[in-house]
Amino acid sequence: MTQHNSAVAPQNNIHGIFWALLATALFSATAAMAKVVVDEYHVLQILLFRQVVVLLSSLPALAKSFPGSLKTLHPGLHAMRLAGAFVALSCGIWSVAILPLTTAATLSFAQIFFVALLAVPFLKETVGLHRAMAIIAGFIGVVIVMRPGVDGLFNIAALIPLAGAAGAAIAVICVRQLSQTESTATLLVYQSVFVGVLAAIPLIWYWKTPDLPDTLFMLLMGVISALGQWTGIHALRMGEASVIANMKYTSLLFAALFGFVFFSEIPDRYTMAGAAVIIAASMYTVHRESRAKKLATGNH
Repeated sequence: MTQHNSAVAPQNNIHGIFWALLATALFSATAAMAKVVVDEYHVLQILLFRQVVVLLSSLPALAKSFPGSLKTLHPGLHAMRLAGAFVALSCGIWSVAILPLTTAATLSFAQIFFVALLAVPFLKETVGLHRAMAIIAGFIGVVIVMRPGVDGLFNIAALIPLAGAAGAAIAVICVRQLSQTESTATLLVYQSVFVGVLAAIPLIWYWKTPDLPDTLFMLLMGVISALGQWTGIHALRMGEASVIANMKYTSLLFAALFGFVFFSEIPDRYTMAGAAVIIAASMYTVHRESRAKKLATGNH
């Protein structure tokens, strides 16, 4: 039985990596869109629009086996995941409001360290030498991009994306466990309802009625976010959390692209050099998992 499990994980990891890359691109697009509207609308209002669309996207699948699809054997894990998700989502929007897009994306990479640390005691995953090297190399790329002393790295505002990273790591660990026994629709319904409620309560004081273009824009942002949620959960179902989390480094590349196109942010040579290191770390992970898949398939 042990031999079979060790063979399955590398085979699934390579598929999980590609799903994770797609999810990263979608979430990066959502962050860029949030930066466009966050000056006009409260962070929690933007979050509420996202969660409503996520809820609607999951209802058809949920209805197929209702009410059984809402049953869970792990209410504690759901509670932890919902708390982490709320912190991650709200801080994610907040951080792009007060920091440059690439800075917010870079600081959010702390999630990878949190996931790697939590995956060992809670998921019993092994973060070996090669994975640890890839994680460290990716963060070195982040340091190159940021350069110690640059505005934003030691800014007090940097605590916001770091808090979001911690919340996201908790959510990732919980989803990795929950996704083995519960459907994607169930996971998304719990998140969209409870995170949506938490976001809605303060809006009694902060709500601002959007015009039609802004409403459509925030609904579109919700659609893209929902697609990111579905693909992200699928990635965690397919691959190990410590492997999937390493793909988050590529969000810096997407952030740089969206920053250039929509906000006229031009990456400097440090960003380009750091991006090269980040790409290399991610490609190394893909190469290692692909090689492990071939070896495991051959041995099996």
